[in-house]
Amino acid sequence: MNRSSAFAVFILVLVALLSTGFAQQVVAQDDEAADQGEGEETEVQEDQFSDVIVVTGTRTEGRSATESMVPVDVLDAEDFVNQGDTDVSTLLRTLAPSYNVNTQPISDAATVVRPANLRNLAPDHTLVLVNGKRRHRAAVIYWLGNGVADGAQGPDISAIPSIALRQVEVLRDGASAQYGSDAIAGVMNFMLKDASDGGSFEVRTGGYTAGDGDMWSIAGNIGLPLGDTGFANLSLEYGASDPTDRSVQRDDAAALTAAGNSFVRNPAQIWGSPEIEDDLKFWGNFGYVTGGGKQLYAHANYVTKTVTGGFFFRNPNTRSAVFSGDGGESLLIGDLTGDGSGNCPVVPVVNDVPDPTALDQVFADPDCFSFQEIFPGGFTPNFGGDVEDIAVTAGVRGALASGMGWDVSISQGTNEVDFFIFNTVNASLGPNTPTSFDPGLYEQEDLNFNFDVTYPVNDRTNVAGGLEWRDEEFTIGIGQVESYQLGPLVDQGFSAASNGFPGFGPIAAGSWSRSNWAIYGDLERSSADETWTVGVALRYEDFDDFGSTTNGKLSGRYRFNENFQMRAAASTGFRAPTPGQSNAFNVSTEFDLVLMDLVNNGTIPPNSRVAQLRGGQPLQPEESTNYALGGVYENGNFLLTVDFFQIELDDRITQTQLFELTDEEVEQLIMEGITSAGNLQNFRFFTNDFDTETQGVDIVATWTPARYNGDTTFSFLFNQTDTEVTRFNPATLDQTRIRELQEALPEQRYMLSWNQRFAEKWRVLARLSYFDDWFDSEDVAVYGGKHLFDAEAAYTLNDSVTFTIGGHNILDEFPDVNTGARSGVGNLYSQFSPFGFNGASWYARIKYDFNWNR
Repeated sequence: MNRSSAFAVFILVLVALLSTGFAQQVVAQDDEAADQGEGEETEVQEDQFSDVIVVTGTRTEGRSATESMVPVDVLDAEDFVNQGDTDVSTLLRTLAPSYNVNTQPISDAATVVRPANLRNLAPDHTLVLVNGKRRHRAAVIYWLGNGVADGAQGPDISAIPSIALRQVEVLRDGASAQYGSDAIAGVMNFMLKDASDGGSFEVRTGGYTAGDGDMWSIAGNIGLPLGDTGFANLSLEYGASDPTDRSVQRDDAAALTAAGNSFVRNPAQIWGSPEIEDDLKFWGNFGYVTGGGKQLYAHANYVTKTVTGGFFFRNPNTRSAVFSGDGGESLLIGDLTGDGSGNCPVVPVVNDVPDPTALDQVFADPDCFSFQEIFPGGFTPNFGGDVEDIAVTAGVRGALASGMGWDVSISQGTNEVDFFIFNTVNASLGPNTPTSFDPGLYEQEDLNFNFDVTYPVNDRTNVAGGLEWRDEEFTIGIGQVESYQLGPLVDQGFSAASNGFPGFGPIAAGSWSRSNWAIYGDLERSSADETWTVGVALRYEDFDDFGSTTNGKLSGRYRFNENFQMRAAASTGFRAPTPGQSNAFNVSTEFDLVLMDLVNNGTIPPNSRVAQLRGGQPLQPEESTNYALGGVYENGNFLLTVDFFQIELDDRITQTQLFELTDEEVEQLIMEGITSAGNLQNFRFFTNDFDTETQGVDIVATWTPARYNGDTTFSFLFNQTDTEVTRFNPATLDQTRIRELQEALPEQRYMLSWNQRFAEKWRVLARLSYFDDWFDSEDVAVYGGKHLFDAEAAYTLNDSVTFTIGGHNILDEFPDVNTGARSGVGNLYSQFSPFGFNGASWYARIKYDFNWNR
């Protein structure tokens, strides 16, 4: 079934359902529940834990968060508003106990779309939903993603504006039997605001105490009625943020300056947050109840932004295949005659200074060329991407007279990253090279079709089932010719393609797709007095490229008394490799600590002939077994949950260790369309060659003392996660990759926060966070854990206008200093710090609410 056929089928089904004469029994629900895709929704009552309803992980009408059979964090809209940042991906770091995201300063495409990790697994081990419907993944593959995320391809959470959110539910348990591929670490369900009136408008600004990283944003949300029974809730956010710099001058760059080279920038290489421009997020959420009781719903988004970061410094005396061909003993001089008759002089380099007489001779001879003529101080490429994200979901639901509910929907989402790189060269083109390039693009397109039914057999038993068809397509778009061209100087040792990020040529460009279908069902049954609940789920899924998989889940809850209950679950799960992982390639310029120089490392498709010589095979799904056991203690305004988990993940997908290329393998890769292979020293590929066991505990506690009339809330979040590689193939994974997978993310995190209201006008928030130590494979060092302190104060004027000031990391805590920064690449702090490396930041916000929930 192709995309056009799928849309046609959906329209026919929709028309048939709307035109039938069935007697409808409308499921009771208010306007604020009209947009939910996996069950009914009830308004959240603050500080009453038993009234917080969750719909993630169940296909019944929703359960109390405390009565869920698996742990679910319920994050209210105010949790996001009460912070200075607008990036939802960053905001979640202080709200979900096992969620990690970092800055990714020089990480190729991972700088454009940052990888996020739940329970210390890869980004694509977490399924992302919006209003209960599967969110498409981003086009970016994290070629460099701090070890754990290397090679993953997950959704872009930052595309969702915080002002559009009503609630976020984070399911911390395997759920592949319910939702399909990717739901191994858990599920994150972002639920959009659905009010039909009122709204808000806000302006934010801030920056770091170091004097950089200034950010600003304006955002608005408005609810509008659609007739008497519908709503249109619209959200818009627009902003930008300046880059930061936490670098020291590299020793090699400082030596050039000391030797008299006045063209070297200080710092030559910048480590910091990227620049983000034109960050536009427009979202709409819609619902309408027809006269026959059917409910039409939809949500859509249009998101764009431009992200620009930096790359490594190219030394004007030593950078191989651009400035030198012998490790810096002499400059690489190009003979432009085409027949070797230029008789260009040798230009030796002594004590960081090229021989001035010989170099002047090169500059004066039109037949001879050195890149010192264009970049006498070397160069540092700037790399980034223009991101465009478009998605729409539409559906209709209703209920028959028998009580059976049905829901049919279709979703289509596209994420495109059009890359750019400037301040660099295609060295093989010599003096005719551009210095800015369009290397091409990545595009991911997902199409989902769902048909769900639910049937309450009685007050104690509910059965549900459904069908799903999905198709995803990954596209590599061709770049400009000069970005991948083999120029006339390639035979003289000059590198081809845009230096730093080679472009995609005609052979490498293309589209790869995969479709799959699934049938699933589940059963939930409770005791008459609701003392216990059990659930069973089963899902069969078939993929057109590697076959089928069947997964199941058993969960249960037992209440011992009015204060204490226990819950447990066991399930199997899977994650299918993406078409991008199976077919894409990339070249990353990385710093080799042994050679103390830059090397070009390529990631090639596992089905490449070169990869097959080192054990490469077509990728297969990852398979998981999840176990969970937890307890819930609730006493008045105090709530404590403790949940233990274990995730056994077999045939896990990642990138291999690096392999050195032979001359024959270089020729083979060029024949396969990787024209930049002539510049590669090493290569890696995707493989299913290892297993892991991840286990840990989540503790969540909330206390609202009754004596303070609900104006005071204390909360505590704790996560301990340990990952062990239990099996691996030493031919494809070395000890560095193993250590990255086990130690690159903190094993322990906790957060203690205090939220206080005074006289209905003032609010104060204080939060202490701790991040455990982590291993940085780039620095080959373990960095110690740190405590951070955040604070915020807000004043509400006339119940409409709220002024807020606050700060993150207000004690200006930094990671441990990288002792090898000057002798290495200039990163003063670990680039993989789980809490960032920019120091203290401050922000101010003005928010205006108009007729909101009044």
